[in-house]
Amino acid sequence: MFKAATGLTPKQYASAHRAARIRAELSHPGTSVTAAIYGAGFNSSGRFYENADEALGMKPTEFRSGGANTEIRFAIGECSLGSILVARSERGVCAILLGDDPDALARDIQDRFPQARLIGGDAAFEDLIAKVVGFVEAPALGLDLPLDLRGTAFQQRVWRALQEIPAGKTASYTQIAERLGAPKAIRAVAQACAANALAVAIPCHRVVRTDGALSGYRWGVERKRALLDRETAA
Repeated sequence: MFKAATGLTPKQYASAHRAARIRAELSHPGTSVTAAIYGAGFNSSGRFYENADEALGMKPTEFRSGGANTEIRFAIGECSLGSILVARSERGVCAILLGDDPDALARDIQDRFPQARLIGGDAAFEDLIAKVVGFVEAPALGLDLPLDLRGTAFQQRVWRALQEIPAGKTASYTQIAERLGAPKAIRAVAQACAANALAVAIPCHRVVRTDGALSGYRWGVERKRALLDRETAA
């Protein structure tokens, strides 16, 4: 019953709650890392550090300082859907953003990692963004990238489910919730789709309403329609 209502087992829910608490605690400048760890409900600092990478995506001190000492390489290009930004941390691609304004995309990545060291892409990185653009233009090429996923336990479960939807196919929010064993978590599935910062790599554009109609898409319904049309044609 708990999993049907929340989409998580009690253990997964507790882990997600502690991860959210540690983020909140570390956001308070007057709280030490140790105090934040115990305040979030971890029994020991050792237990926390075993899961720190999954919970925060970086070291606690780096998270507190807005990603200081973390290198994020990024580049902005153009495709038929407008401007596209691809960013990568040492763990993998951490953002693929679409939009009309390159400057707005640059501000977005800065807001996500306010203290990180943002580095413009070199020639090798340009190959990465070319690969992403190539997939946008021709989905049949496929896209296999190491991803740096940053989200709650439930969001990551949803994102993994989205990756299982074949190109050219769609699934409804209700179907995704049912696949996760949480048929009542339809709204939570929609919220996880909206929180996705990895356009096309996490194909939230393949999720539609129960009646097949296109619903909201973070980067615009017209882009969603264009992506689906290309995948169907392929």
